[in-house]
Parts: sequence; C-alpha cells; structure tokens
Amino acid sequence: MFADRVLSGMRPTGRLHLGHYHGVIKNWVQLQSEHECLFMVADWHALTTNYDDVGVIEESLWDMVIDWLAAGVDPAQATIFIQSKVPEHAELHLALSMICPLGWLERVPTYKDQIEKLSHKDLATYGFLGYPLLQAADILVYKANQVPVGEDQVPHVELTREMARRFNHLYGREPGFEDKAIAAIKKLGSKKGKLYEQMRVRYQQDGDDEALDAARALLADTQNLSIGDRERLFAFLENKGRVILPEPAALLTAASRMPGLDGSKMSKSYGNTIALREAPESVSKKVRAMPTDPARVRRTDPGDPAKCPVWQLHQVYSDETTREWVVKGCTSAGIGCLDCKQPVIEGVLKEQQPMFERAQKYLDDPTLVKAIVADGCERARKIANDTMKDVREAMGLGY
Repeated sequence: MFADRVLSGMRPTGRLHLGHYHGVIKNWVQLQSEHECLFMVADWHALTTNYDDVGVIEESLWDMVIDWLAAGVDPAQATIFIQSKVPEHAELHLALSMICPLGWLERVPTYKDQIEKLSHKDLATYGFLGYPLLQAADILVYKANQVPVGEDQVPHVELTREMARRFNHLYGREPGFEDKAIAAIKKLGSKKGKLYEQMRVRYQQDGDDEALDAARALLADTQNLSIGDRERLFAFLENKGRVILPEPAALLTAASRMPGLDGSKMSKSYGNTIALREAPESVSKKVRAMPTDPARVRRTDPGDPAKCPVWQLHQVYSDETTREWVVKGCTSAGIGCLDCKQPVIEGVLKEQQPMFERAQKYLDDPTLVKAIVADGCERARKIANDTMKDVREAMGLGY
C-alpha cells in the first residue's frame, strides 16, 4: 500500500567520528541498496539543545554531509537533504501539535534522561519538550515504514505510531468517504471493479483472508489510481477509515561495537574519539597514547588483554590470527604495548583510506556537495508536499 521507505537523520553538532560510522552510517550504506532511503541533516533538532550556540550547526553541516559521502552514502541510491529546507516538516509538526496530548511528550523516557544529562543547559522550552513530536513529523511526512534506531530510541517510534493512529482515527473518515470510495471503484474499470466488489463482500461477510489478499494485490497492480483513491479503496476493503499517515516500524540496529580511546563508549563529550577523516599521524599518536593494562608497568610485566582498552579495538579491527597473537604476547610479556597497538593503527588507517579518497573531490569542489543536497531537498520536498496535501484536506485546510 505504501512505499518501502526508510528515514533516518543526524544532528550537525560537530565532526563525525568512527563511533558514528560503526553505529549509524555503516548501516545506512547497507540499507540504501535494499530500500528507498532518505537521510536527513536534522538542523531543527540541533536547535532544540544548541539554540544558544547556532554557529556549530553551520560549521558542522557541510562537513557532516561530506563525511556521509566519504563513508559510502551514495546520492544515486539515497536522498540526502536538510530538514529545515523542507518546510513541510515544521508544518506537519504544527498540525500534529494540535492533537498530541501533553502527557505523551512528558512520558518519553529520553526527555527526563536528557534533562539530567544536560543540566547545565536551560532546556525548559517547548522545542525541547516537543522534539519527539518533531521526530514523528519527520517520519510521517515521508510515510516512511521503517526507521533504523537503537533500543533507546524505540519509544520515539512508538510515539510516532500512536500519533499516526490518533490522526487516522480523527480524520480518516473524511466527509463523503463512502461516495469517494465508490467513485474510485469505477476508475478501476468494469471488470476489475466487479472483481474488487466481489472480493470485498467475501472478506467482510465471510472473513475470507484470501479474498482480502487478492483484492490488495489487484489494487497494488492498478496504475491509474491516485494515491488518495488507492488508500480509500484499501480502507474500504476492511470497512475502515482511510489510512492517511501509516504507522512506521522500528528497524532495530545492532549496538555499536566501536569503543573510545579510553575503553568507554566513543563520544565527543568523553574526549575519546577518532574523527572519521582524522590525519594518519594524529590517529597514530592517539592510539599510541592509549592507556593499557595497569599491571604492565614495565615491558617485561605480563598483562591481561581483558583489562586493556586496546584489546577492545582489536575486536573491531583485527582478525582472529592477530587477536591470538595479542593474547599470547600480552599474557607472556612476549610483545610490548606499542607492538600490540600497531595492528590497530593499521586497521583504522585502512578503514579511513577510502573515506579520504571519496571525500577529496568534494573538498576540491564544494559546489558538488551543495548540488547533491539541493537535489535531495527537491526530491524530499516533493514527497513531503504530497503528504501534506492529504493532511490539509483531512484537517479541513484543503480549500
């Protein structure tokens, strides 16, 4: 009934690091070959916590897009766009705010968590309280059916599903729905229209699921229906209202295996990152300076890889043979810590090399990046505008 479409995005709040690559972008690169993907620079979302430091948004935005392209996001396969350049996001957010119970926003788990973590900021704003609703608008404006998220973000997708259900409940039974559905049946042609009616009766009177599936297949294969008429006929089959905003599903992504330089999660706030396109000499210097097992005070002291942050990076960058060499050499003091770190340095640099190569043409000619984004914004806005036509009409604003 609806397109197989994925929506995801990132806030432009600083340089991307390898944690972003392993936690998000690597997954995007895979998804873009399997689904229709829209990847969004979430600059409105950046303002919810950085409204008092807007300079970082503009500084980070274009570098972030270059990082995406460098990491393998392909503008020929995916749509790359800037959230604020598609005003339908803000319009749908406003429309949904008219029907969103306040308690739904206050119960989102990440709301209180972020208030505590960012206690140094004044976040007593509607923008911060309402950012999960803006996320819902981001998803629903493209009628995306899948949203890649980690487990901590699942409540946001559930809020989106609840908002879609509430919207459809309030507005799906548009005035004259049955008359419009009957008019749409006539557009199928006499043969298909008669077949549709027969299968609809079989399903509604006899509960024949095969008839329902066959009718859905018939509608999916019919080319001369508008999106609105197609949705009406799908709803008419089951004697329901029209589904204007479909409910998305959370596409759970594996937790990032990328640790920081100190062994904890890689994060800018911890100061333990390696940038996606960090200079090789800087990468080498950072890895060589990593802390190791405290028991290895001298070169001749044996160590325990499980107590060493470098070992965690070996889990990401080293093959089994190298890891066996590390375990044997560390526990017997057969290798020194700098020896142990060298394969990690080589692994990181090997991963980064194609990123530097892909990024270079965009660094040489920044107009290429802006053209990609401009094209993406145009494509995104076309989809979003189609959705908003349906929303405006449903809410009595289609005059």
